[in-house]
Amino acid sequence: MKKIIYIVSLFVTSVLYTSCDALDLAPEDYFGSGNYWNNEAQVDGYMTGLHSQLRNSYDMFYVLGEVRGGTQRVGTSSENTSLNYANLRSNVIDQDRPGISNWYGLYSPIMQVNHFIQKVENECAFLDDTNRKQYLAQAYGIRALYYFMLYKTYGGVPIVTEVELLNGKVTADKFYVERSTPGATLEFIKGDIQKSESNYADVTIENNYDKTMWSKAATLMLKAEIYMWAAKVSITGQTATGTEDLKVARTALNQIIGKFELLSSFESVFSTSNRNNKEVIFTLHFADGEATNWGSQFLYQDAVFIGQVYGRDGNRIETDTLNLKGTGGVFRHEYTHDFWSTYDAEDTRRDATFLEYYTQEDLNATSFGCVLKKCIGSINSNNNRIYDTDVIVYRYADALLMMAEVANGLDESCSTYINDVRKRAYGDDYPGHEYSDGSFEANELAILHERDKEFVWEGKRWFDVVRMQDVSHKSLVFSASANYPTTKALIDTKEEHKLLWPLDVSTMNINPLLEQTPGYVQK
Repeated sequence: MKKIIYIVSLFVTSVLYTSCDALDLAPEDYFGSGNYWNNEAQVDGYMTGLHSQLRNSYDMFYVLGEVRGGTQRVGTSSENTSLNYANLRSNVIDQDRPGISNWYGLYSPIMQVNHFIQKVENECAFLDDTNRKQYLAQAYGIRALYYFMLYKTYGGVPIVTEVELLNGKVTADKFYVERSTPGATLEFIKGDIQKSESNYADVTIENNYDKTMWSKAATLMLKAEIYMWAAKVSITGQTATGTEDLKVARTALNQIIGKFELLSSFESVFSTSNRNNKEVIFTLHFADGEATNWGSQFLYQDAVFIGQVYGRDGNRIETDTLNLKGTGGVFRHEYTHDFWSTYDAEDTRRDATFLEYYTQEDLNATSFGCVLKKCIGSINSNNNRIYDTDVIVYRYADALLMMAEVANGLDESCSTYINDVRKRAYGDDYPGHEYSDGSFEANELAILHERDKEFVWEGKRWFDVVRMQDVSHKSLVFSASANYPTTKALIDTKEEHKLLWPLDVSTMNINPLLEQTPGYVQK
């Protein structure tokens, strides 16, 4: 059983990131328990593998954090293709239509992080104290991220911190773990992020590190998000904690503010020729010959675009406008006219994010269509379009708008942070677009809508609208003012259980200790 774990570890550390030629030259059991964790190169390789596995889970940010947010079309696209996630986008979920399954597969990478923590924390005597702390700081941060994604999605979840195979516990019942309460789950996550921060205690944040590796800045961003969520979100079994946790979030963000900067051009933040830029805090790296993403599913196909649609000037588009070179996939994800139309024409984020077109000469909402430019990737050395845009998890605009939200919750001015983001968005046209502080709810909506425009495709919208609040401190998911269009809320107040997701039946059948998410029918 131990050998199985080490084979999995080898796969993570070697196959996905580095050459595995050495595997062909080694004895069959070279990577068994007696031959791994013997030097720092192996530990470092395993940490690289954990980042690779996190990259493989990149779609969790979009699916769990954005799909249900109400900014995307449902059913059929402007190109008459079938769009994915129809039920999720309509928030039609129940125990028979959960939309996702098996905890979104996140316990597999959690197992690998657990294995790393067990080994580095208790063994690996060859590591000096500084390097051991660096590795553990990264591992605890990554584990906190996985569990926080689970918490925001399901509430209370099974807390697993050890690899039972390594402990010699191989009977099936040893792997059955019941769901912890939401409160216990949240406290566990807070504990992990504190361990990460404590191990980073002697690290100084400088804006010149490898943004593709977990860092102290990433830990502080995640800590702020965790404590903002704890302060503001009430679910069955957990009541929002309020002011004190907002102050913790502010302390974390204060260590980020001023250490990074907004690039002058919004579009350049996502350019593949400008990776690791001064705005990025933590990103998942994609590259030609290494790994690409699903960006093609957000873009047009030549056959239903070239010569078939019209530009905003009313003329038929006769060329491959975005130089996709025929690589556009089946169009599966499209944003709505109701959302797109909320951008001002002077807002540079609109045309940096979307290419708008119309299926008829009559340019109106009915004939509107758009594709996403933020995921366009690059042209490689063979003159082919590849989808290697990095998936940015945290960047400085996020820190500024998180600080605006914290300030609003503490009854402080939030306009400066909002306006810092708007200045970049509007450039020379900024005068006249300044935001002035208003009521709590007006500020909250302004911050939300700024985040909506800023973070398209970055996996923020659903989590934002759940976390942010109206004047009565009720989630904006129940407010029509936060939706597109502003005629109906995303979720009716009678369906409050839909703040969380149901477990799929298969997962519950495998583990007899699991109980369904409150509000959904137990199978």
